[in-house]
Amino acid sequence: MSHNVPNRNWSYPTAIKFGVGRIAELAEHAKSIGLKKPLFVTDKALASLPITAQALEVLEAGGLGRAMFSEVDPNPTDKNMEAGIAAYKAGGHDGVICFGGGSALDLGKMIALMADQPKKLKVWDLEDIDDWWTRADASKIAPIIAVPTTAGTGSEVGRAGVLTNSETHKKKIIFHPKLMPAVTICDPALTVGMPKFITAGTGMDALAHCLEAYCSPFYHPMSQGIALEGMRLVFENLPRAYKHPDDLEARAHMMSAAAMGAVAFQKGLGAIHALSHPIGAIYNTHHGTTNAVVMPMVLDFNRKAVKDRLAAAAAYCGIKGGFKGFRQRIMDLRAELHIPENLTKLGVKDPDLDMLTAMALEDPSCGGNPVKMTKKNTRKLFEACL
Repeated sequence: MSHNVPNRNWSYPTAIKFGVGRIAELAEHAKSIGLKKPLFVTDKALASLPITAQALEVLEAGGLGRAMFSEVDPNPTDKNMEAGIAAYKAGGHDGVICFGGGSALDLGKMIALMADQPKKLKVWDLEDIDDWWTRADASKIAPIIAVPTTAGTGSEVGRAGVLTNSETHKKKIIFHPKLMPAVTICDPALTVGMPKFITAGTGMDALAHCLEAYCSPFYHPMSQGIALEGMRLVFENLPRAYKHPDDLEARAHMMSAAAMGAVAFQKGLGAIHALSHPIGAIYNTHHGTTNAVVMPMVLDFNRKAVKDRLAAAAAYCGIKGGFKGFRQRIMDLRAELHIPENLTKLGVKDPDLDMLTAMALEDPSCGGNPVKMTKKNTRKLFEACL
């Protein structure tokens, strides 16, 4: 299929090699940051696919081997990380190439972060709280290259990773400035083979990041502008990518929107993610799909605080009817993408709501919600989502 997708090199917030076919440059970019023997980290579903074989062949042809670790769960855990570190050390590797969706990208980062840290330092000691990241020896963090194959989490331009504690089932955000990949390759052609429900779920994750960053009450005008344009790109291109999987231009715009969402959400997330994280940890649901399920209910929850702001966003995105029109556009998009209509369809059960409420209030995302989340109103919000 012919396309008009440009090739661009961006250095914000890291070096981004954007364009169709740029996976062919993987070995040269790995060498440019000093890698001689990288570990290629991907997930179980991707391990046997042609795009993965293609990437490994590029590495091998460049003299960098083809060592692969793929024991990555959809919601990666500390056990996955420990297995990855064992593979990293056994192979004598000197960096990590993270290839895949958010799960593989996050886990690859955790391997690079923890493989050479002192034994007494636990990954949970580096949770994204205050300056906990300073506990790590920054000189021992291995170089990272990120290659996203979905357009959703934006982990390829982030300085953190999400890891689930296998004992408590709680998701934690692990942060360090050196988790920012040194080079990111954004090749829209790699996303063409995504199953439809993954295109939908990851695309809605990108929208959730942009939407929550835009509505967050904190001051960050740069993120605000990026979030606004990111939303427009999703509204215009996600239905196209869903209906026509080989539409490279729609795929390229979605890949940009995903990266934009992750850059923007340093301004803050909110109730969508505060609800979604515990649901994913307990029920193992797809993160982006879960975000999409709770999105309209969270809009209702925040209505008074965000209606004027979202009326401005609606106008920018060419949506008529202010806040109500914006909410309806979300409902229409969910229907078009066959998103489940409520949490009951995802298997969430009423007796678990007290536990989920407690977990949501512990989640750092709730601090960025424009309406203060309390035990009472968060429980009610969960009930509205069932």
